[in-house]
Amino acid sequence: MHELAITRSILDLVAQAARGRRVRRVTLEIGELSGVVPDAIEFCFPEVAHGTIAAGAELEIRRIAARARCAECGGEFATPSLITPCRCGSMQFARLTGEELNVKSLEVEAD
Repeated sequence: MHELAITRSILDLVAQAARGRRVRRVTLEIGELSGVVPDAIEFCFPEVAHGTIAAGAELEIRRIAARARCAECGGEFATPSLITPCRCGSMQFARLTGEELNVKSLEVEAD
């Protein structure tokens, strides 16, 4: 379960950004093609946060749908898998969204 290691890394980033202030809320963006299972992050978060400045923090996970732009016709389309072709049949595209794994924001207590 690599999500445990990912959750630890997320909390390391959160702790650095919080600079010793208690964390109330963490918002993540996880793309559907990122290879990260949001439910597993949600499961690991309370245990990894236990005993840290993020203990008891609320976790919000925003799931980001995968989208691409076709190099042939220029159309944008949903890509629910890594090999979804454009409606025109082309497999030549640039991924626009769906591979994200971002700490979007955090809410901390005032100094």
